[in-house]
Amino acid sequence: MKRALVPLAVLALLALAIAAPQYITVRYYVQLILLAMIWTIMAHGQNIIQGMTGYVSITQAGLMGVGAYASTLLSIRLGWPVWASMAIAPFITALFSVFVGYPSLRVKGHYFAIVTLAFNMVIFIVLMNFTSLTRGEAGIFNIQRPEPLFGLVDFDDRVAYYYLVLTVAVVMTALTWLLMRSSIGRTLRAIRQNENLASACGVAVWKYKLFAFVASAFYAGAAGALYAHYIGFINPETFGVAQSLDAILAVILGGTGTLFGPVLGAFAVVFLPEYLRIAESFRLIVYGLLLVVATILMPRGALPLLGRAWHAAARRLGFPK
Repeated sequence: MKRALVPLAVLALLALAIAAPQYITVRYYVQLILLAMIWTIMAHGQNIIQGMTGYVSITQAGLMGVGAYASTLLSIRLGWPVWASMAIAPFITALFSVFVGYPSLRVKGHYFAIVTLAFNMVIFIVLMNFTSLTRGEAGIFNIQRPEPLFGLVDFDDRVAYYYLVLTVAVVMTALTWLLMRSSIGRTLRAIRQNENLASACGVAVWKYKLFAFVASAFYAGAAGALYAHYIGFINPETFGVAQSLDAILAVILGGTGTLFGPVLGAFAVVFLPEYLRIAESFRLIVYGLLLVVATILMPRGALPLLGRAWHAAARRLGFPK
C-alpha cells in the first residue's frame, strides 16, 4: 500500500466504525464489532511482544483476566468509581507482568512460549480456586458500567459503550504507531531480526524484551477492564489458554509486525466462529481448517493482500500514487 493512500484508508475505516451503530439495525452485530474492538486492543499488545520483538507469548488472555478481575474487584469490593478502577487495571496488570516476564525472558525461543503457557495456566488455576476472592467457576455477577460522563452520556446504553471502546481502541492503535516509529520500536525489531547481533552492539536486550512484555500486558489489562464492565459477568473460562492462542492467531492472520494486521485478525477471530455456527457439529473443524489454509497461503497475513487490492482499486479510480 502506497504511503499516500494509507491516511485515506485509515479515515475510511474510522468513518465506517463511527457510523456502524447508526446504520446496523441488528444489535447483535454491533455487539460483535464492540467485542472485536476489545480484541483489537489485546491483539495490539500481543503484536508488540510477538510481531515486533519476535517472542511468542501464550499468556495474553491470562493477563487480560488479571485486568478484568482487578477492575471488577476494585469497583465491587473496595467501592472505587468504575472509571478509576478501569484506569488503574492496566497498570496493575503491567506491574504483575514484571514478575512474570522477568524470569520468563531469561529463556529464548519455544522455551519462552512454554513458560508463558505455564503462567497462563497458573493464572487460570488461581482464578478458579481462589473462590473467596474470585468466586471461582461461578464467576462475578452484576459488574457495573462506568458512571455517566458529565451526567450526559449513559454507558448502560450499548451504543454509548461502543463509542467508549472505539475511542480506547483508536488511542491504543495510535500508541502502537508511535512505538513502531520510535527508537524503542526499531530496537525491538532489531532484536526480532538478530538478537545476538543486537546484544553484541551493546543493546540491553533483556530490558527491551521486558519492556515489550510489560507493554503487551498493559494492553491486555485495558482490554480486560473494558470487557468485564461491558459483559457484566466474568469467570476464569474466558481467560484460558485457548483465548491466548486466539490472540496469537489474530496477529498471524492479520499480519505479524504490522499496525493494522492485529485489527484485521481480531475481527477475524471474533466473526469467523460466529458465522460458522450454522454448521454447529463441524464448526471447530471448519474453523481450524480455515486457519491452517490461511496460514499456509498467507504466511505474511491478510493485510499485505488487502493492501495490494486497495492500491489496485485506487489506481483504477485515478487516485494519486
